[in-house]
Amino acid sequence: MSWRRVCRVEEIPKLGARVIRAPACGNGAAADVAVFRTQDDRVFALADKCPHKGGPLSQGIVHGRHVTCPLHDWQVELATGQALPPDEGNTACFAVKIEDGAVFVELP
Repeated sequence: MSWRRVCRVEEIPKLGARVIRAPACGNGAAADVAVFRTQDDRVFALADKCPHKGGPLSQGIVHGRHVTCPLHDWQVELATGQALPPDEGNTACFAVKIEDGAVFVELP
């Protein structure tokens, strides 16, 4: 795992996301990672894939500490990638750190 600089915090829209391409892992396929910013400037990173049908979470609505998938309204916890009940499942979650206003995501 290594830390990758993504952007500055202010380059991610509040209540929105920015997508980055993660390096190939395991099966050789690269994957998109959605980096989210909440209203209070907390930043989270999840695989850009809803646990339900693989919808693009980066295009969902951020509210509180959750994102709602744009396809079927599943809600996913930003800090853990866990779907909120009654739904079940999870998406990969990546560590995030902010240094001097820059966002870094730990990727494989």
